[in-house]
Amino acid sequence: MTTPAASPLEGQHPTPTRPHAAEQAVPRTAVGEPKGAARKGVPTACLPDRHPGDGRYPVAWLHISAPKGATPTATSKCLCGWDRSAIGRKRVAALIQAHADHRTACPLRNPQEERAAA
Repeated sequence: MTTPAASPLEGQHPTPTRPHAAEQAVPRTAVGEPKGAARKGVPTACLPDRHPGDGRYPVAWLHISAPKGATPTATSKCLCGWDRSAIGRKRVAALIQAHADHRTACPLRNPQEERAAA
């Protein structure tokens, strides 16, 4: 029995018998400014802010993580220095209530001068 001749694989070109020189790229002129570069972006930098603030900013954060089948965790942070965390269902529920209570007592949300004047 004879083995069949190996057929050439698709996409493979025969190996050249002698080396070829690479084609030279045509040099481009470097005159003028690039098309569509920064000149299109400059006018937008001078436009006014499309979403001006209304003077409000976040002061306190409450982050709760309760993945299905896992122990819930929570953190409560405030710019005044309040920083608490809890692990477990009962402690997380207590921290949520403590965060709500802190909102009414926080010196950043309720300045003392306004209370005295009222």
